[in-house]
Amino acid sequence: MKKISTLVLFLVCLCYFHRLHAQTQAFGKIDVADLELKNCDFEKDANAMVLFDKGDVYFDQNFSIVMERHKRIKIFNDKGKDEANIRIPFFGGNRLESITDIQVETINEVNGKPEITKLEKKLIYTENLDKVHTAIVFAFPNVKPGSVIEFKYRWQTDYVWNFPDWIFQDNIPTRYSELSTQVPDIFFYKTQTRTAAAYVKHTSSSDSKSIGSGQDVVSYSVDNQVRGIANIPSLQDEPYMRSRADNLQGLYFQLTSIRPIGGFVRNYNETWDKIGNTVCEDEDFGSQFKRKLKDEELIIAKAKTLKTDDEKIAYVFNAVKNRMKWNDVDRWYTNDGTSKAWEKQSGNSTEINLVLYHLLKQAGLKAYPMMVSTRDNGRVNPYYPNLNQFNRAVAYIPVDSTKRYILDASNRYNVYNEVPDELLNSYGFQINKDDKQYGMLFIDKTQPARKSVFLQANILADGKMEGTAEINNFSYQKLSTVEKYKRDGEDKYKTFLKDNDNNLSISSLKFENMDVDSLPLSQKIDFKLTLTGSDGDYIYFNPNMFLSMRSNPFLSEKRASDIDFGYRSLYSVNGNYKIPAGYKTEGLPKNTTLMMPDQSISFRRLVGEEDGLIQISYMISFKKSIFFKENYAELREFYKKMYEMLNEQIVLKKS
Repeated sequence: MKKISTLVLFLVCLCYFHRLHAQTQAFGKIDVADLELKNCDFEKDANAMVLFDKGDVYFDQNFSIVMERHKRIKIFNDKGKDEANIRIPFFGGNRLESITDIQVETINEVNGKPEITKLEKKLIYTENLDKVHTAIVFAFPNVKPGSVIEFKYRWQTDYVWNFPDWIFQDNIPTRYSELSTQVPDIFFYKTQTRTAAAYVKHTSSSDSKSIGSGQDVVSYSVDNQVRGIANIPSLQDEPYMRSRADNLQGLYFQLTSIRPIGGFVRNYNETWDKIGNTVCEDEDFGSQFKRKLKDEELIIAKAKTLKTDDEKIAYVFNAVKNRMKWNDVDRWYTNDGTSKAWEKQSGNSTEINLVLYHLLKQAGLKAYPMMVSTRDNGRVNPYYPNLNQFNRAVAYIPVDSTKRYILDASNRYNVYNEVPDELLNSYGFQINKDDKQYGMLFIDKTQPARKSVFLQANILADGKMEGTAEINNFSYQKLSTVEKYKRDGEDKYKTFLKDNDNNLSISSLKFENMDVDSLPLSQKIDFKLTLTGSDGDYIYFNPNMFLSMRSNPFLSEKRASDIDFGYRSLYSVNGNYKIPAGYKTEGLPKNTTLMMPDQSISFRRLVGEEDGLIQISYMISFKKSIFFKENYAELREFYKKMYEMLNEQIVLKKS
């Protein structure tokens, strides 16, 4: 019996390892089962899936790093055909990296057999995005539902600190993803692992290699590791998800030391001070700080005539913002340089903001450059010194322990006295070139952004409501409203205010303080509302109006990413509703308070009636802006109850 059990276990293990091996195949070789595959068995509604993504990273005889990558994708339907358009970004402009030996082909099933269509080499394009960034771009030929598409290439760099990261996860499900690494014991890398699932394959071994010939042969050891994960779900965009980069499962490498054969260990642990010194000497960053701008004296002279620092900051900020147009490119370095960008009146985000920094400095203000990462680019890890975490530079002015300015003139909707919301809840890297001092600063906003709604309305016996509303927006609530209105226009903004209620019409909309940075935005509205469901005996209405909180964003049972609202918020609604003659209330909603277990969010509703006037108020307070995915269940339950209360109707009955 024991021998039989051992045999069964052996056969099970053999089948398991055979299945893992079958997860990847040689280029052009495919199982008919994959051609006939109709859907992803662990994500049924997927339009396409990665059958496998395999990377082999090793050092060649010259100790250049080489990665050979082979990726195969199955297309299930017409929507999945979007996966046939490929862009491979790399640092090619400065020859830091190169991509060669590209092969591209589409495999279709014809009469039960695979038919291969190869892409012509002339249809593989190279885009030079700037002096550093390059991309390989191509589209697969003859793609249709049921196709399998695959490509492979060789990536190489001569810089040993540039070991490639590996991303296991994609925007479509992945059946299998594997990274194989072969690293000589000359080089030592720190590995940051971000994976949710256990490895289905993880092997480690070592072997010996040698270089040279004759009496000059030198041997060294190579560490071999293979790491594979199976059935990785797609990473979909979720409400209030910060960045895909923050949530993708992957392996991230950083060089820590080099031990030459027969030599001493050289420490390459990166530090923020090293990075600061490097960028200060960089031609495309630190060398731009003091570059003279054409006719800059006019702005500097005007700024110096202003009495307060606030006035000077506001003037210089608006002068740069109004003159220069962002070209939609984010880089931590300049491309054309500040002088040329100033003359063109256009540039990338760092060119614009280094111009701003330079003018602030020349105007006598204590300003510094600061490297940052936008919300879409991902959160900065202060314990992982790496320049590539940043994608923008801004101007930083510390005032005292409670006040500071972080200025970004690349967005025409930004204001000087609010930290741009896309920089919140991450770190900025402050640079003081003169004193060679550098520091990490957490960027947040402790005061909540407020939105208050005041309503006065008459309910008519024919089932209609007429009234006025005043909405006051503060801080980020104001900035987002102004941007939406100016970007989309009044008609679309009115549609936004209606919040999908086609029975609501807005006859008048007036703004106050739209362009006054120091005052809240005021909106005054005249409206009419047809109360659906009302008849001759009953009138129904929902007092939750103009709050933009009618639909619960957290309906999904599962959550893959943390919830990042960006900033704390405080919402309030106060409404007075006049009941028509001959009607009375039938069971008003109860006064209630709802609170998260940690008291981070609270909801309060107060309802009263006196002399035919219904008074109702809501107060919603967010005392923190980030909620971890591990606490999603309790957040979802809170939102479920809160929206039930927000959407609870008031009933009037004819007496």
